[in-house]
Amino acid sequence: MTAPTLYLASQSPRRRQLLDQLGVAHALLLPDPHEDAEAIEQVLPGESPSAYVQRVTLLKLDAALARLKRRGLPPAPILCSDTTVALGRRIYGKPADERDAARMLTELAGATHRVLTAVAVGTPRRRLQTLSTSRVTFEALTRAQVRAYVATGEPMGKAGAYAIQGRAAMHVTRIDGSYSGIMGLPMHETAGLLRAFGLLK
Repeated sequence: MTAPTLYLASQSPRRRQLLDQLGVAHALLLPDPHEDAEAIEQVLPGESPSAYVQRVTLLKLDAALARLKRRGLPPAPILCSDTTVALGRRIYGKPADERDAARMLTELAGATHRVLTAVAVGTPRRRLQTLSTSRVTFEALTRAQVRAYVATGEPMGKAGAYAIQGRAAMHVTRIDGSYSGIMGLPMHETAGLLRAFGLLK
């Protein structure tokens, strides 16, 4: 097997799309069935949102480096990323079910929250990390609007129970920061990391 330019250790199609937009060739390095991804994403007591998202991203990188070695794949830098939504110090991860999604959306409605995306690129000998923080403001939502959005299925698997590139956009009144960062991979910050590894000019 020829070594790829970069491994992407993420199942997110949005991150693949954004890497394609940067013009960086990459190969997926997805977890094995026995790997416990949910355990990595557990919040520690008293942990701030920024500390949480950066710690989880580095744990994902550790797991991906071990995966690369275990599979005997050709060496190349690995990119990992994690996104979380925070209202104050409260962390909103992926909803457990539709009821949990409705709860999150109801709490975020009519307020401004932060979207934090950490990105790490690493090899066994070197790793670099960056953090993008954006602010998103939702209009006030009625119960019917929340129910209608949850019924689309779009909130499931998304931090904060919404996808900025989807139907939730109709309820967003303001964005301050990186739109691509809210999607899951901040383009400017990611490009800086890739340049540091000689993968972009």
